[in-house]
Amino acid sequence: MVTLSEREMMDGAKMNRMMSSIGMVGTVLGVTGLLIYSLAPDKLWLITLCEGLAVICLIAFFVNHFETLKAFSVRRSTRLGLNSILMVLLFVGILVIMNFLAARHSKRWDLSETQHFTLAPQTHRVLRALGREVKVTVFTQERSQAFTTYRDLLDSYRQESDRIKVEYVDPERRPGVARQYGIIRVDTAVLESGSQTTRVTAPSEAELTGALIRVSKDNKKRVLFLEGHGERSPSDQESGGLARAKEALTKQSYEVDTLVLLKESAIPEDTSVLVLAGPRRPVTKEEKDRISRYVTHGGRLLILLDPDSQADLTDLLRQWGVEAGRGVLVDLQDRLAQGDLTALMVRTFTEHEITQDFTFAVLFPVSRHLSFHEEMGKDWEFVPLARTSPRSWAESNLQGRVVSFSAKEDVQGPLPLAAALTPKKPVEEGKRRAAIVVVGNSSFASNAYVNFPGNTDFLLHAIGWLAEERELISITPKEPAFRPFIPNPVQERILLYVQVLFLPSLTFLWGLTVWRKRRRL
Repeated sequence: MVTLSEREMMDGAKMNRMMSSIGMVGTVLGVTGLLIYSLAPDKLWLITLCEGLAVICLIAFFVNHFETLKAFSVRRSTRLGLNSILMVLLFVGILVIMNFLAARHSKRWDLSETQHFTLAPQTHRVLRALGREVKVTVFTQERSQAFTTYRDLLDSYRQESDRIKVEYVDPERRPGVARQYGIIRVDTAVLESGSQTTRVTAPSEAELTGALIRVSKDNKKRVLFLEGHGERSPSDQESGGLARAKEALTKQSYEVDTLVLLKESAIPEDTSVLVLAGPRRPVTKEEKDRISRYVTHGGRLLILLDPDSQADLTDLLRQWGVEAGRGVLVDLQDRLAQGDLTALMVRTFTEHEITQDFTFAVLFPVSRHLSFHEEMGKDWEFVPLARTSPRSWAESNLQGRVVSFSAKEDVQGPLPLAAALTPKKPVEEGKRRAAIVVVGNSSFASNAYVNFPGNTDFLLHAIGWLAEERELISITPKEPAFRPFIPNPVQERILLYVQVLFLPSLTFLWGLTVWRKRRRL
């Protein structure tokens, strides 16, 4: 027969075992919630449920064991260890607070030699100018190299702007989401903002920033290339075409098209920039009149004019005080090493929005110089953008095998080969201000040369300035790539003397000296 006291003891033991189980369940639920938060932070309802049940179970456990804890706390050993426990808890609390603040206000330093993890100035400007939220959905797998590249770049983007929202999706684990977005290949990022959507298939800053510009705008600037006079075509994939230039412009959110002006009575009003890319056959008087009216009414014009052009734009350029000089530019200093004397490597730039922050030389093969006549262009401000070196001249005769400067026939450098023009008079409110950029070369933008360091920058800067795209007038984001040292002729000769003559001779003499000393021993 069980007495009342024994039954109470048995009930108490059962209660203690049940409460111990509840405490254990609460601990398991708490750990489970933390694991779910680390693996799937988007499952907020499940995390909240686990953590809420864990709190309830743990509170019940401590309430049931309150008397035990109270008795334990009055022991001498407990009092002696209380200070240590408090210090540990205080230290843990400080670490938690510091990590919380670091997560909210983190600071990063790029200590790499090439500043590989530093965003380009263009990207900073685009991120600071974002007017609406942009969602980036990256379809990739954590084990791929592209995932790491996307994560590093997009983390840097989010440091600059809280309008960037990023989600990573594994197409194998979530095939439904991949089908919804029409993903046919991994390592693809889809950018969405408002009604605009675009995608990136290469994890690079240039691609992401270009896509960010496109989706953050509802209207695209229109760039028209004039055709009908043997110009370089943006649809031409050959070395002399402009297909790569068109691709670069498209990535910068421009709408690129062509225009046959003989079929039109005027240049379309929605034209942001009109480009004459190396016309070879004569431009008719009617076409030149339409171009002149376009500029007069605030149009933006880019003229790329080669030395051998038969376009006959003399009278059109004279309206703005510009003259395309005769002959071909030759430079003994700033030219491509082991290249022709006419393959100019221009390194001298004037302080202007187009050429700001330039770090690379621009390759201009076979160019002509420009001159400005103040009396004819008194209403225009002429700013040279790029110049040749003092050891250059405009060669009027390239038929001979030896090229030399002739004071009677040639023009001594330095000479400008690219210039920007703007009206001196202030523009009336509400009207567009005209602008012109003239370059004595068109091949620098061709498929053969546009990927040369500096060439893409110069082209995009010029069109960005003409199109009034201020956030695009900066150094384009550089791809992480090997950047070779390109010596000029003087540097090339020094390297030749040092590597081929001096170092081998020094090694030979040193060896001979050692050999003679050993023979004397």
